[in-house]
Amino acid sequence: MEQLIETMKVVLGTSTALYIKAQNYHWNVTGPNFAEYHNFFGSFYEEVYSSVDTTAEEIRKLGAFTPGSLERFLELSIIEEEKSIPTPDVMFARLANSNDAMLRVLYEACDSAEEIGARGTVNYLEERIGIHEKHAWMLKSF
Repeated sequence: MEQLIETMKVVLGTSTALYIKAQNYHWNVTGPNFAEYHNFFGSFYEEVYSSVDTTAEEIRKLGAFTPGSLERFLELSIIEEEKSIPTPDVMFARLANSNDAMLRVLYEACDSAEEIGARGTVNYLEERIGIHEKHAWMLKSF
């Protein structure tokens, strides 16, 4: 159970970092495809943001408290935060890499949940995996 809880905290920190990265790109993208990219990044960050609260609730369901500070989220996240304003092509490449990292931690958490028979958490994680696999396909299509 402890391994699953710790991995879920990494899911939470990574989701928060991914949301912030995508929102940064939404705010700062430029170029001839601005409207299309702006809308895509907006939809992406809104979807990821919607998962932050439900991930925290999954941690609480497992009997643990959730981290709640930006510093702690950064410590837990397995993706790098964005400190520059890259070109749109670089934005898509970095977001695709970050989404792939999100998938890796989701797979790890799902494996841990399956090992201990936490079926509700498995269902939640499998849904998130499906969403991020779709994100991966879309990001790589750009």
